[in-house]
Amino acid sequence: MTSDTITRDILINASPETVYDVVSRPEHIVKWFSDEADFEPVPDARGVLIWRDQETNRATTVELTVVSADRPRLFAFHWISPERQRATPTATDPVLVEFRITAEPDGTRLVVSESGLDAVDWDDAAKAAYAANHSNGWGTFLPSLRDYAEALVTRSSA
Repeated sequence: MTSDTITRDILINASPETVYDVVSRPEHIVKWFSDEADFEPVPDARGVLIWRDQETNRATTVELTVVSADRPRLFAFHWISPERQRATPTATDPVLVEFRITAEPDGTRLVVSESGLDAVDWDDAAKAAYAANHSNGWGTFLPSLRDYAEALVTRSSA
């Protein structure tokens, strides 16, 4: 594996505050990312993200611990994927997801990164598969996030 960080970015036509709320508040996260979300967006809060298989209704639960909640610039959490869940994630768990938010002249730049894969106790093939899967996943979820955030702006200005 050449890098232990997955990075994706997107420009969103919404304020940094709106983008921050969309990535950090469970009631918004369920509109673009997971089927359920339960956590407080404050440092050291623990919670879960849940995805449900459409055909079987089988739930996949991912535990998380919020690391940073610096509105409107940064929201970050450690999470443990179902493939390696063995304990509740902590602030020292290796996989860190960060949403960095920056105002730009044409909107708000959101950079999402998932780092720490080299510290996970998997072989290189498993790490590469995880990285490919999550890189593709962020590539799918970020346009949904953008569309949702921009729709919020449209609704609030109407």
